[in-house]
Amino acid sequence: MQARHCSGRLLRCVVCTPSDFTGRALLAVILVTSTAGAQTASKPAAKHVRATRANEMTLAGLRPGRDTLARAAEANKEFGSGKELPGEQTAWFDVCRDVSLTIDSNKAKNIEVMRVAAWGGSTADCAGVRPGPWKTGHGLRVGDLAAKVAELYGKPDSRSPSTKGGQPLELWYYAFDWAGADVPQVMEVLCTRETEGKPGRVVEITLAGPSL
Repeated sequence: MQARHCSGRLLRCVVCTPSDFTGRALLAVILVTSTAGAQTASKPAAKHVRATRANEMTLAGLRPGRDTLARAAEANKEFGSGKELPGEQTAWFDVCRDVSLTIDSNKAKNIEVMRVAAWGGSTADCAGVRPGPWKTGHGLRVGDLAAKVAELYGKPDSRSPSTKGGQPLELWYYAFDWAGADVPQVMEVLCTRETEGKPGRVVEITLAGPSL
């Protein structure tokens, strides 16, 4: 606001004529406005940097801790009825995109943990396939660049080496307890490691409900 005030004062002085001032008063005005202009010009523009920090509520359009296994089955019926696995798990497989969705539920069939991962078990040849529906609420998908994780959610609470199936990976861990006790509390993202100039990519996304 000070710079604008100074600019306005300069504009008013431009339209003044020397006859409006005594010689001494005119010199004083010129010195003051010149100094103010120099200070304004030398002051660097303020940079507005807003740190990205976002929690996640959903994965594959479902909210762990809130939605049920029945709702998951309805939402994913295009991928079949789901395969029951040991430990109260149910999985769906997108053979065209070679991605799996695994849900951990409790005895009441409420969703506790959701996991979308690169499957690696499909041999289907699906031409012109579009991106599937299994993404986070902020739009993160398996196959995205690892850099996109930080763009969407900010700096993780931790990054640590990990492996899966013998493949060296990196685990990005986010805790969302700062967003409240009734929202998903943890998100883990597994990414391939950057090697030989090749950027890391997301291979697995896990979102856990508040009950854990």
